[in-house]
Amino acid sequence: MARAKTQFVCQNCGTVHNRWAGKCDGCGQWNTIVEEDLMGGIGGGPGKVAPKKGRPVTLTSLSGEIEEAPRIPTGMGELDRATGGGFVRGSAVLIGGDPGIGKSTLLMQAAAALSRRKQRVIYVSGEEAVAQVRLRAQRLGAADTDVLLAAETNVEDILATLSEGKRPDLIIIDSIQTLWSDTADSAPGTVTQLRTGVQAMIRFAKQTGATMVLVGHVTKEGQIAGPRLVEHMVDAVLYFEGDRGHHYRILRTVKNRFGPTDEIGVFEMSDKGLREVANPSELFLGERNEKAPGAAVFAGMEGTRPVLVEVQALVAPTSLGTPRRAVIGWDSSRLAMVLAVLEAHCGVRLGQHDVYLNIAGGYRIAEPAADIAIAAALVSSLAGVALPADCVYFGEVSLSGAVRPVSQAVHRLKEAEKLGFSGAVLPAASADLPKSASRVSRIDSLADLVVQIAGRKLKAAEAE
Repeated sequence: MARAKTQFVCQNCGTVHNRWAGKCDGCGQWNTIVEEDLMGGIGGGPGKVAPKKGRPVTLTSLSGEIEEAPRIPTGMGELDRATGGGFVRGSAVLIGGDPGIGKSTLLMQAAAALSRRKQRVIYVSGEEAVAQVRLRAQRLGAADTDVLLAAETNVEDILATLSEGKRPDLIIIDSIQTLWSDTADSAPGTVTQLRTGVQAMIRFAKQTGATMVLVGHVTKEGQIAGPRLVEHMVDAVLYFEGDRGHHYRILRTVKNRFGPTDEIGVFEMSDKGLREVANPSELFLGERNEKAPGAAVFAGMEGTRPVLVEVQALVAPTSLGTPRRAVIGWDSSRLAMVLAVLEAHCGVRLGQHDVYLNIAGGYRIAEPAADIAIAAALVSSLAGVALPADCVYFGEVSLSGAVRPVSQAVHRLKEAEKLGFSGAVLPAASADLPKSASRVSRIDSLADLVVQIAGRKLKAAEAE
């Protein structure tokens, strides 16, 4: 009897090993390698099926008519913004997020909204029983809709159910880690089962024109569990983010073949579900202390949406041999660079001080345009002088101490003016600004910003 062929696959990155090992050679993670059967499922190897001669496909040119992708608007403004105007028919969308962050709540509300628009929606739960999903629907006020519900994890059974009757407009699979197929001889949640299930669901969506929304678990690093191949297979990848200590949630787009990336939708969690936040800047600036030193307002961009958020810094003398650097909501390596530039080119000595940096409200900043706001907050805290309450800051700092311009400066200033900010500190090389822009301070280097804050400290001392 022939011996069954097996392979050892890392469940984190998908690297195949010849034998079991405690550490994966591909990603360096420990205890992620699992033995899987090589005979079944995708990757079964050549020779299992008789080779079939291919057929030629039709070639065409780049010129021709362009058809707009047909979309299904949900009626939830923030969700439609993140997806680029609604779900595209025949597309596959992957949504990831921490456990308990509100993924199922968001999708239940979206399913109810589409059902009220006379769309046929099917919700397949692999983690909860039907009674549990019904309880959530009652709490969210969605129990009176025509959303069809099923609790199943077998891929073949799900596809057979979806193929019966009228074609669904939206299909929600919660979650892909619970799917298992008869064609793959491995445990649910393994790389082979995950890949087989996702491919089958995407194939059904492309063939029928239904929108497929897949929910994915995330690892402790915040990435969707399983190989990155899953993210490459789908058309859009959304992350549902938030801090349990805060009541708001952010739906962030990291991939979208039919719309812009880096777009966000902002929601507020309540006992009745998620509520849309049309103006997130007011939410992030709601509890701001205008007279406290070490606080600066950063005018940032998330896709096409300008967002104003408060940057808080605390610089205190240290009693340790190595000063502490604590960062929440920003890149710690970027903070180390700004501190080095302040010390090397501006004469601001922070080597004997602990530095604590926080982005208010648990918000996370990724763009380098926050360098100026971070530096202003640090110098303000060190000098003990409050920054102007009606001023925003944005600009990128180079290693030479120069301030580099950033994109969409006009949109940032318009959002600031709409919220009552009349001043701004920005790079001198920024594009021409509208004449309505009031009290704008252009700076060429980070030293100019330090001089401005030092001048405020002298004026405050003279006033006393």
